[in-house]
Amino acid sequence: MKYRGHALGADVELSVEREGLRLGRDFLDYADVAALRPVNHRVLIDTLMGETLEISMLGFSFDGFWEELTACFNDRSLEALFIEETQLMRCEGEYVLPDETGRGVVALYPDAVCILPPGAGAVRVPLCFTERMELNGYQLTLALRSGGVFTVGKMGYDTKPFAERAEKQAALTKRQRAAALAAAPLREPFTVKGLFRTKQPDQGWNAAFGRGVCALEFLTDEDAATYLYRFSEPRETFLMKLEEATEAMGVHREIIYLPEEIIQEKPLYRMAAARSEAVRYLRARSDGRLIHSAGHAQRLAEFLQG
Repeated sequence: MKYRGHALGADVELSVEREGLRLGRDFLDYADVAALRPVNHRVLIDTLMGETLEISMLGFSFDGFWEELTACFNDRSLEALFIEETQLMRCEGEYVLPDETGRGVVALYPDAVCILPPGAGAVRVPLCFTERMELNGYQLTLALRSGGVFTVGKMGYDTKPFAERAEKQAALTKRQRAAALAAAPLREPFTVKGLFRTKQPDQGWNAAFGRGVCALEFLTDEDAATYLYRFSEPRETFLMKLEEATEAMGVHREIIYLPEEIIQEKPLYRMAAARSEAVRYLRARSDGRLIHSAGHAQRLAEFLQG
């Protein structure tokens, strides 16, 4: 839908699009948005470049513009979180994230809870890695085994049904994942195996560890290389983050090895990396890759031996 408003020092036509907001001849990609704020019938958009864009004089179109803008922004955030399954519940509620609190959209999927603030802080909480789920009054706490804690709640009459369905899906996802992982192959010299998304049990990975190093092999049709990492934290800490990162990326495995300049050129991948702490963690510890060619086994053994 087209709107008329005042922005960038002039009256402009506004168009809310799938990937961003068009303001006359200018275009603001959602990947560059830090926060959306409604203030006194104006829309303030804080950007990641530190600027604030003000849209005013929307008249009676203000409510429709705000609803469409936030809906499209949330849909793009879900795309950046690589959501592939059917939504089970969608509510408006409060959230507490590690760096942010407020109200926004809280959505339940078969394998995750997604929290969508009106800004760049959207997160996908994987149910397979939840260590604790607890409903206290109107607040549901989801604690990951790696230490992340997320709280959602005050969703009205939907709070208790949301918590019950989330707990049911967590138990189901963990059972399905355990069965798929048990059947997954483990090839020498790798000693640890894992999966990407639970719904894709035929696609997994193998990892081998040395002292402060890890080699990661994809068991997919795209296994053209072995990915190398160096870390200084305990192996258990790195492994939990590795499992979270590979689950977060799903089929979009290139996000862990593409150079930063390529990530910056792809708005959706910029959003994806910004919204997944585990992906950023793994990318920060990258030490290159070994192409599958003659001498691969020897170079891999040398890397693992240090």
